[in-house]
Amino acid sequence: MCDLDTQKDAEAFLAAGDSKKKSTTAFSRREFGLMTAVAGSAMLLPPVANAQSVVETDVDITTADGVADCYFVHPAQGSHAAVIVWPDILGLRPAFRAMGKRLAQSGYSVLVVNPFYRDARSPVVGEGASFGQPETREIVLPMARNLNAETHFTDARAMVAFLDAQPSVDTSRRIGTTGYCMGGPMVMRTVAAVPDRLGAGATFHGGGLATDADNSPHLLIPQTQSAMLHCVAANDDAADPKAKDTLNTAYAAAGISAEIEVYTDTLHGWCPPDSQVYHEAQAERAWSRLLALFEVALA
Repeated sequence: MCDLDTQKDAEAFLAAGDSKKKSTTAFSRREFGLMTAVAGSAMLLPPVANAQSVVETDVDITTADGVADCYFVHPAQGSHAAVIVWPDILGLRPAFRAMGKRLAQSGYSVLVVNPFYRDARSPVVGEGASFGQPETREIVLPMARNLNAETHFTDARAMVAFLDAQPSVDTSRRIGTTGYCMGGPMVMRTVAAVPDRLGAGATFHGGGLATDADNSPHLLIPQTQSAMLHCVAANDDAADPKAKDTLNTAYAAAGISAEIEVYTDTLHGWCPPDSQVYHEAQAERAWSRLLALFEVALA
C-alpha cells in the first residue's frame, strides 16, 4: 500500500535517469498534465482490439454512509457481466475512468467507485497529482484512514445491489472486481461480502492483503468462491516476501483457484497510466491476465 517507504523507492527510480527507466513509461507531473490536457488519459493506454461501443454515465449510489459518486460505463448493446473497480489512494480520476472504459470496451459493465465519497466528490486531487507531493498526501491520507473493513463490506454490498438493478448487467453471470493499492483489501472483502454474486477478483500492487491483524483480508478466503489474481510489485514483495506465501497457503487450503505472481522490475503503483512508476509492458501483461481470468470466471 502507498506509504513513505514505497514513495522513497519511486523517488529513487525517478532520480536514476533514463538508463534505468528504459523499460518503462514514466511521466512527471508536468508531462502527464500536458499529455492529458491534449489527449486525455485514454490516449495513454493501448487500443482495445475489436472494441465495443460504450455508454458512459456518472451515477450516484446510496450506501449505508451517504451517496457515492461513481463512473458507470458499459457496452451500448446487450447485458454483460459486471465489474467493480476500486481505485488506488488517489481515487476516481481520469486515469481510472480510462481504465474502466477500456474494460467496458472488452465487453463488461464497469462501475468505478469513488472510495472517498464520505469526504468529497471525485476527483479529490488535481490532474497530475502524485502521492509523492506532500500536499497530495495531506488530502488523501486522512480520507484513506476513514475507511476500514466495515466500510469495505457495506460499500461492496451497495455496489453489487446497484449493478444487479441495471439492464446492462447480466445477472445470470457473476460479478468481477479489481483493486489497486489500497483497493486490494477492498477486492478481498468484496468477494467475501457477497460471495454468491462474485466470481472473480484481481489485485494490482495491493497492500495489506495478508497481515497479522485479526481482520486481515486473507482470513476471509474460506468464505469466498471467487477465482483470484494477485499481481505483486517487486518492491512490495521485497518488503514483505511472506505475504504471497500466506496467500498461496490460504487459497490452497480453501480450494480456491488463485494466480499470484511478482512482476519483475516493477514498483508499487506500476499499473495506472498516470503513475510516476507506470511500467507499460508489465501493466499490459497484468491486464491480459485480468482479461483471461474474467473470460473464464465470469462466463
